[in-house]
Amino acid sequence: MLSLTMVEYEFRELTFLRDSSRSFVRQTLTDHAEYGHWELVRVRLFWGGIRKVVLRRKIIRVRRTA
Repeated sequence: MLSLTMVEYEFRELTFLRDSSRSFVRQTLTDHAEYGHWELVRVRLFWGGIRKVVLRRKIIRVRRTA
């Protein structure tokens, strides 16, 4: 039996100010990816240097087997 299910995601938005160093931003995103299993969806760079980053990860639903 073929079961088609939609994948659900949760999203997180991070904002980095203009004076945030590239190494700080890189390390923060690496930590979220490695320890929280987040993946990068979008990076938006605004006038004035503010970066808004959108991350997502799958919501895993546990199905009852018994």
